[in-house]
Amino acid sequence: MRIRKNIAVSEEGFLFNPTTGDSFSTNSTGALIIRLLKQDKTLPEIASELCDEYDADRLLVERDLEEFASLLKEYSVLD
Repeated sequence: MRIRKNIAVSEEGFLFNPTTGDSFSTNSTGALIIRLLKQDKTLPEIASELCDEYDADRLLVERDLEEFASLLKEYSVLD
């Protein structure tokens, strides 16, 4: 899963799709996920990093991460 090449991404988690003109902003957790996706991390790798960062339950993190990834796909942010 990768961020599309045409998507502009700021360090703060602001995304812009120049093809559609759509823009999105995320919270700090979303910004971290976007940064990790840009590093070509897999969802399981991202889930591990989130669990470590936030001392969170693995199943809850995986569920929320899948939901976030689905939204990014829906908005044509991910390939």
